Amino acid sequence: MEAILFDLDNTLYSPERELFSLIDVRINRYMKDVVGIPHAEVDGLRRKYWAEYGVTLQGLIRHHGVDAEDYLEYVHDVDVATRLQPDPQLRQTLEKLPQRKVVFTNGSRGHAFRVLDALELSDQFEAIYDIRIAEYLPKPFCEPYHKVLEAMEVPANRCIMVEDSRENLRTAKDLGMSTILVGGTERPPFVDAQVASAAEVLQVVERWTGA
Repeated sequence: MEAILFDLDNTLYSPERELFSLIDVRINRYMKDVVGIPHAEVDGLRRKYWAEYGVTLQGLIRHHGVDAEDYLEYVHDVDVATRLQPDPQLRQTLEKLPQRKVVFTNGSRGHAFRVLDALELSDQFEAIYDIRIAEYLPKPFCEPYHKVLEAMEVPANRCIMVEDSRENLRTAKDLGMSTILVGGTERPPFVDAQVASAAEVLQVVERWTGA
C-alpha cells in the first residue's frame, strides 16, 4: 500500500468530542439568518439536501444561490480548541505508518488545519484535500475521489481509506481501495477492517502488509 486517506471529523478524533455539533449549530444559523429560510423549514431542508447531494452546501448552492466560500467560512467558525486536545497515541501511530498520508474531508481546508493543530498532527500529513477538490461536490460522490487520486498520482488499489462514514467507504471500495471503518457497531461487507479509533489503524496496516 502506498497511501492512506484519512477523513477528518469524527475520524481523527472521537465523535464524543462533539465538535461537529458546533458546526451543526452554525449551519442552521446560516440557513436561517443569512439565507433567510424560515426556522421551521431548516431541519427538513437539511435532511433533504443531505439525502440528495451529500452535504447541505450543495442544496444551498443549487436552490438558494449561496456563495460556497461565504458558507464554508461561516459554518466552520467554531472554537476547535475547546473540544480537542493533543492526541499523542494517534501521533505515534501516524509516525509509524510508512505510507503517504493525506486528509480527505468534506469540510474546509481551514477547518482541517485548525483540527490538526489542536491535535498536534499538522506535520503528519502531506496534503489536505477538502470540499473544493471537485467544485464542492462531496464524498460519497466518486468525483472527489478521482480528483484526489489524480492529484496524488496513486491508483486506487494502492490506497487505504479510513473513515467513520459507511457510505464514503462504499465508494472507496467500489473504486478499488482498501477500507477501514472507525467506530460503529455493524461491519458492512464493503468494509475490510473496523477499529474503535484511528490510533488502531497501525495494527491493521501492519497485518495487511506483513510488517
